[in-house]
Amino acid sequence: MLGELGLLGVPSSAAAHGPGQEKAPAALRRAGLPERLAAAGVRIVDYGDQPVVRWRPDPHRRRPHNLQAVLGVLGETSRRVGEILADGRVPLVLGGECSVTIAVMAAFRDRGIEPALLYMDGGVDLFTPATNPTGILDSMGVAHLLDEPGTAVELAGLGPSRPLLRDDRLLLFGYTDHPGAEHEVLVRRDLAGLPAERIRGRPEQAAEEALARVGASADRFLVHLDVDVVDFFDLPVADIPLHNEGLTFDEAMRCLTVFARHEGLAGLTITEFNPDHGAEDGSTTDTLVRGLVAALAG
Repeated sequence: MLGELGLLGVPSSAAAHGPGQEKAPAALRRAGLPERLAAAGVRIVDYGDQPVVRWRPDPHRRRPHNLQAVLGVLGETSRRVGEILADGRVPLVLGGECSVTIAVMAAFRDRGIEPALLYMDGGVDLFTPATNPTGILDSMGVAHLLDEPGTAVELAGLGPSRPLLRDDRLLLFGYTDHPGAEHEVLVRRDLAGLPAERIRGRPEQAAEEALARVGASADRFLVHLDVDVVDFFDLPVADIPLHNEGLTFDEAMRCLTVFARHEGLAGLTITEFNPDHGAEDGSTTDTLVRGLVAALAG
Protein backbone atom coordinates (compact mmCIF):
# COMPACT_ATOMS: atom_id res chain seq x y z
CA MET A 1 0.00 0.00 0.00
CA LEU A 2 1.05 3.60 -0.55
CA GLY A 3 3.02 5.27 2.17
CA GLU A 4 2.39 8.87 3.13
CA LEU A 5 2.62 11.06 0.04
CA GLY A 6 4.60 14.27 -0.24
CA LEU A 7 2.88 16.44 -2.86
CA LEU A 8 5.02 18.86 -4.86
CA GLY A 9 3.98 20.96 -7.85
CA VAL A 10 6.50 21.80 -10.57
CA PRO A 11 4.63 24.32 -12.77
CA SER A 12 7.10 24.52 -15.64
CA SER A 13 6.89 24.37 -19.42
CA ALA A 14 10.58 25.32 -19.85
CA ALA A 15 11.43 22.10 -21.71
CA ALA A 16 8.19 21.96 -23.69
CA HIS A 17 7.18 22.81 -27.26
CA GLY A 18 5.25 25.85 -26.02
CA PRO A 19 3.39 27.22 -23.00
CA GLY A 20 0.49 25.54 -21.21
CA GLN A 21 1.90 22.81 -19.00
CA GLU A 22 2.97 25.31 -16.37
CA LYS A 23 -0.75 25.65 -15.57
CA ALA A 24 -1.20 21.98 -14.67
CA PRO A 25 -0.46 21.91 -10.92
CA ALA A 26 -2.78 24.86 -10.24
CA ALA A 27 -5.55 23.28 -12.34
CA LEU A 28 -5.24 19.97 -10.49
CA ARG A 29 -5.35 21.80 -7.18
CA ARG A 30 -8.44 23.79 -8.20
CA ALA A 31 -10.12 20.49 -9.02
CA GLY A 32 -9.39 19.38 -5.45
CA LEU A 33 -6.71 16.74 -5.96
CA PRO A 34 -5.10 17.02 -2.48
CA GLU A 35 -8.43 17.23 -0.66
CA ARG A 36 -9.96 14.37 -2.64
CA LEU A 37 -6.96 12.16 -1.97
CA ALA A 38 -7.21 12.86 1.75
CA ALA A 39 -10.96 12.24 1.73
CA ALA A 40 -10.33 8.89 0.01
CA GLY A 41 -8.04 7.85 2.83
CA VAL A 42 -4.67 8.58 1.21
CA ARG A 43 -2.21 10.10 3.68
CA ILE A 44 -0.75 13.21 2.12
CA VAL A 45 1.40 16.20 3.12
CA ASP A 46 1.47 19.20 0.81
CA TYR A 47 4.89 20.71 0.04
CA GLY A 48 3.41 23.43 -2.16
CA ASP A 49 4.39 24.49 -5.66
CA GLN A 50 7.65 25.82 -7.04
CA PRO A 51 7.62 29.16 -8.88
CA VAL A 52 5.92 29.14 -12.28
CA VAL A 53 8.34 28.93 -15.22
CA ARG A 54 6.62 29.54 -18.55
CA TRP A 55 8.07 28.51 -21.90
CA ARG A 56 9.97 31.21 -23.71
CA PRO A 57 11.86 30.98 -27.01
CA ASP A 58 15.62 30.88 -26.58
CA PRO A 59 17.10 31.87 -29.95
CA HIS A 60 20.64 31.66 -28.58
CA ARG A 61 20.48 28.05 -27.36
CA ARG A 62 18.37 26.06 -29.77
CA ARG A 63 19.72 22.50 -29.61
CA PRO A 64 18.96 21.68 -26.90
CA HIS A 65 16.49 24.50 -26.48
CA ASN A 66 16.24 26.54 -23.29
CA LEU A 67 18.77 24.37 -21.44
CA GLN A 68 19.68 26.82 -18.68
CA ALA A 69 16.06 27.43 -17.71
CA VAL A 70 15.42 23.68 -17.65
CA LEU A 71 18.48 23.06 -15.48
CA GLY A 72 17.30 25.74 -13.06
CA VAL A 73 13.89 24.13 -12.66
CA LEU A 74 15.28 20.62 -12.30
CA GLY A 75 17.97 21.60 -9.82
CA GLU A 76 15.34 23.09 -7.51
CA THR A 77 13.03 20.12 -8.06
CA SER A 78 15.74 17.65 -7.10
CA ARG A 79 16.41 19.60 -3.91
CA ARG A 80 12.72 19.72 -2.97
CA VAL A 81 12.15 16.03 -3.72
CA GLY A 82 15.17 15.33 -1.53
CA GLU A 83 13.35 17.07 1.33
CA ILE A 84 10.33 14.83 0.81
CA LEU A 85 12.55 11.75 0.87
CA ALA A 86 14.35 12.97 3.99
CA ASP A 87 10.96 13.22 5.68
CA GLY A 88 10.27 9.57 4.83
CA ARG A 89 7.46 10.29 2.37
CA VAL A 90 6.65 9.09 -1.14
CA PRO A 91 7.04 11.94 -3.66
CA LEU A 92 3.96 12.73 -5.74
CA VAL A 93 5.26 15.29 -8.21
CA LEU A 94 2.90 17.24 -10.44
CA GLY A 95 4.51 18.57 -13.62
CA GLY A 96 5.00 20.34 -15.85
CA GLU A 97 6.76 18.50 -18.58
CA CYS A 98 8.52 15.14 -18.77
CA SER A 99 11.97 16.39 -17.83
CA VAL A 100 10.87 16.54 -14.18
CA THR A 101 11.47 12.80 -13.86
CA ILE A 102 15.20 13.39 -14.37
CA ALA A 103 15.17 15.55 -11.23
CA VAL A 104 13.16 13.00 -9.26
CA MET A 105 15.58 10.22 -10.18
CA ALA A 106 18.54 12.47 -9.31
CA ALA A 107 17.05 13.10 -5.84
CA PHE A 108 16.81 9.36 -5.19
CA ARG A 109 20.34 8.74 -6.42
CA ASP A 110 21.62 11.58 -4.22
CA ARG A 111 20.36 9.56 -1.25
CA GLY A 112 21.99 6.34 -2.43
CA ILE A 113 18.73 4.81 -3.69
CA GLU A 114 18.68 3.29 -7.17
CA PRO A 115 15.03 2.59 -8.07
CA ALA A 116 13.77 1.17 -11.33
CA LEU A 117 11.63 3.37 -13.55
CA LEU A 118 8.27 2.33 -14.94
CA TYR A 119 7.86 4.86 -17.76
CA MET A 120 4.16 5.07 -18.58
CA ASP A 121 4.18 7.27 -21.65
CA GLY A 122 2.79 7.40 -25.16
CA GLY A 123 6.33 7.98 -26.46
CA VAL A 124 9.76 6.72 -25.52
CA ASP A 125 11.57 10.10 -25.22
CA LEU A 126 14.80 8.73 -26.69
CA PHE A 127 15.64 11.65 -28.96
CA THR A 128 18.84 13.59 -28.38
CA PRO A 129 19.82 17.10 -29.50
CA ALA A 130 21.66 15.38 -32.34
CA THR A 131 18.64 13.44 -33.60
CA ASN A 132 15.73 15.82 -32.99
CA PRO A 133 16.05 18.96 -35.13
CA THR A 134 13.60 20.88 -32.91
CA GLY A 135 15.97 20.68 -29.96
CA ILE A 136 13.00 20.41 -27.59
CA LEU A 137 14.10 18.64 -24.41
CA ASP A 138 10.59 17.37 -23.66
CA SER A 139 11.25 14.52 -26.09
CA MET A 140 14.64 13.59 -24.61
CA GLY A 141 14.08 12.66 -20.95
CA VAL A 142 14.80 8.95 -21.14
CA ALA A 143 17.84 9.51 -23.38
CA HIS A 144 19.32 11.78 -20.70
CA LEU A 145 18.51 9.36 -17.89
CA LEU A 146 20.38 6.65 -19.80
CA ASP A 147 23.21 9.00 -20.85
CA GLU A 148 22.64 8.17 -24.50
CA PRO A 149 25.47 9.48 -26.73
CA GLY A 150 24.71 12.99 -27.95
CA THR A 151 22.76 14.13 -24.88
CA ALA A 152 23.53 17.38 -23.03
CA VAL A 153 26.20 16.59 -20.44
CA GLU A 154 24.82 19.14 -17.97
CA LEU A 155 21.43 17.44 -17.94
CA ALA A 156 22.63 13.83 -18.07
CA GLY A 157 24.96 14.72 -15.20
CA LEU A 158 22.29 16.29 -12.98
CA GLY A 159 22.71 13.62 -10.31
CA PRO A 160 25.70 12.03 -8.57
CA SER A 161 26.37 9.40 -11.26
CA ARG A 162 26.10 8.87 -14.98
CA PRO A 163 23.98 7.28 -16.16
CA LEU A 164 21.24 8.11 -13.69
CA LEU A 165 19.40 4.98 -14.83
CA ARG A 166 20.71 1.66 -16.10
CA ASP A 167 19.03 0.09 -19.12
CA ASP A 168 17.93 -2.98 -17.15
CA ARG A 169 16.08 -0.78 -14.65
CA LEU A 170 13.84 0.86 -17.25
CA LEU A 171 10.46 -0.48 -18.33
CA LEU A 172 8.72 1.46 -21.10
CA PHE A 173 4.94 1.03 -20.78
CA GLY A 174 2.08 2.13 -23.04
CA TYR A 175 4.13 3.60 -25.88
CA THR A 176 3.58 3.49 -29.63
CA ASP A 177 6.72 2.71 -31.59
CA HIS A 178 7.48 4.63 -34.77
CA PRO A 179 10.30 4.27 -37.32
CA GLY A 180 13.17 6.69 -36.91
CA ALA A 181 15.92 7.68 -34.53
CA GLU A 182 14.07 6.70 -31.34
CA HIS A 183 13.26 3.26 -32.72
CA GLU A 184 16.93 2.74 -33.54
CA VAL A 185 17.89 3.46 -29.92
CA LEU A 186 15.09 1.22 -28.69
CA VAL A 187 16.44 -1.69 -30.73
CA ARG A 188 20.15 -1.04 -30.14
CA ARG A 189 19.72 -0.88 -26.36
CA ASP A 190 17.08 -3.66 -26.28
CA LEU A 191 14.63 -1.45 -24.40
CA ALA A 192 11.36 -2.85 -25.76
CA GLY A 193 8.91 -2.97 -22.87
CA LEU A 194 5.14 -3.20 -23.09
CA PRO A 195 3.74 -1.07 -25.92
CA ALA A 196 0.13 0.06 -25.94
CA GLU A 197 -0.92 -2.73 -28.28
CA ARG A 198 0.05 -5.30 -25.62
CA ILE A 199 -1.94 -3.51 -22.90
CA ARG A 200 -5.25 -2.74 -24.61
CA GLY A 201 -8.03 -5.02 -23.40
CA ARG A 202 -5.91 -6.49 -20.58
CA PRO A 203 -4.68 -3.60 -18.40
CA GLU A 204 -4.43 -5.43 -15.08
CA GLN A 205 -2.59 -8.38 -16.58
CA ALA A 206 -0.20 -6.09 -18.44
CA ALA A 207 0.45 -4.04 -15.30
CA GLU A 208 1.24 -7.18 -13.30
CA GLU A 209 3.61 -8.29 -16.05
CA ALA A 210 5.33 -4.90 -15.90
CA LEU A 211 5.73 -5.18 -12.12
CA ALA A 212 7.25 -8.63 -12.44
CA ARG A 213 9.79 -7.32 -14.93
CA VAL A 214 10.59 -4.24 -12.83
CA GLY A 215 10.91 -6.36 -9.70
CA ALA A 216 13.57 -8.49 -11.35
CA SER A 217 15.95 -5.52 -11.36
CA ALA A 218 15.06 -3.54 -8.22
CA ASP A 219 12.87 -3.80 -5.12
CA ARG A 220 11.69 -0.18 -5.48
CA PHE A 221 10.42 1.67 -8.52
CA LEU A 222 9.22 5.05 -9.69
CA VAL A 223 6.24 5.57 -11.98
CA HIS A 224 6.38 8.31 -14.58
CA LEU A 225 2.87 8.98 -15.88
CA ASP A 226 2.72 11.10 -19.01
CA VAL A 227 -0.96 11.69 -19.72
CA ASP A 228 -0.30 11.35 -23.45
CA VAL A 229 -0.42 7.60 -22.81
CA VAL A 230 -4.18 8.22 -23.10
CA ASP A 231 -5.78 8.53 -26.55
CA PHE A 232 -6.55 12.24 -26.99
CA PHE A 233 -9.98 11.44 -28.44
CA ASP A 234 -10.83 9.51 -25.27
CA LEU A 235 -9.74 12.27 -22.88
CA PRO A 236 -8.09 15.44 -24.25
CA VAL A 237 -5.55 16.16 -21.52
CA ALA A 238 -2.12 15.77 -23.16
CA ASP A 239 0.07 18.65 -24.26
CA ILE A 240 1.00 16.86 -27.50
CA PRO A 241 -2.11 14.98 -28.67
CA LEU A 242 -1.90 11.37 -29.83
CA HIS A 243 -5.01 10.64 -31.87
CA ASN A 244 -6.23 7.06 -32.24
CA GLU A 245 -3.18 5.82 -30.37
CA GLY A 246 -2.54 4.86 -26.79
CA LEU A 247 -4.82 3.54 -24.09
CA THR A 248 -8.28 4.52 -23.03
CA PHE A 249 -8.38 6.62 -19.87
CA ASP A 250 -10.01 3.74 -18.04
CA GLU A 251 -7.24 1.34 -19.08
CA ALA A 252 -4.56 3.78 -17.99
CA MET A 253 -6.13 4.27 -14.57
CA ARG A 254 -6.61 0.54 -14.09
CA CYS A 255 -2.89 0.08 -14.72
CA LEU A 256 -2.05 2.87 -12.30
CA THR A 257 -4.25 1.22 -9.66
CA VAL A 258 -2.15 -1.94 -9.89
CA PHE A 259 1.09 0.04 -9.63
CA ALA A 260 -0.13 2.17 -6.72
CA ARG A 261 -1.04 -0.76 -4.51
CA HIS A 262 2.41 -2.37 -4.86
CA GLU A 263 4.63 -1.99 -1.82
CA GLY A 264 7.65 -1.19 -3.99
CA LEU A 265 6.23 2.09 -5.34
CA ALA A 266 8.71 4.77 -4.26
CA GLY A 267 7.39 7.79 -6.16
CA LEU A 268 5.06 9.04 -8.88
CA THR A 269 5.36 11.90 -11.34
CA ILE A 270 2.39 13.12 -13.38
CA THR A 271 3.41 15.07 -16.47
CA GLU A 272 2.36 16.64 -19.77
CA PHE A 273 -1.12 17.75 -18.68
CA ASN A 274 -2.21 20.88 -20.52
CA PRO A 275 -5.49 22.11 -19.00
CA ASP A 276 -6.12 24.40 -21.99
CA HIS A 277 -6.85 21.34 -24.15
CA GLY A 278 -9.85 20.16 -22.16
CA ALA A 279 -13.40 21.43 -21.78
CA GLU A 280 -13.79 25.10 -20.91
CA ASP A 281 -15.88 24.30 -17.83
CA GLY A 282 -13.08 22.29 -16.19
CA SER A 283 -14.89 18.97 -16.51
CA THR A 284 -11.94 17.33 -18.28
CA THR A 285 -9.63 18.20 -15.40
CA ASP A 286 -12.27 16.91 -12.98
CA THR A 287 -12.38 13.57 -14.83
CA LEU A 288 -8.59 13.32 -14.66
CA VAL A 289 -8.55 14.06 -10.94
CA ARG A 290 -11.32 11.58 -10.18
CA GLY A 291 -9.40 8.89 -12.05
CA LEU A 292 -6.13 9.66 -10.27
CA VAL A 293 -7.78 9.64 -6.85
CA ALA A 294 -9.52 6.33 -7.50
CA ALA A 295 -6.27 4.76 -8.69
CA LEU A 296 -4.12 6.02 -5.83
CA ALA A 297 -6.74 5.11 -3.25
CA GLY A 298 -6.86 1.59 -4.66
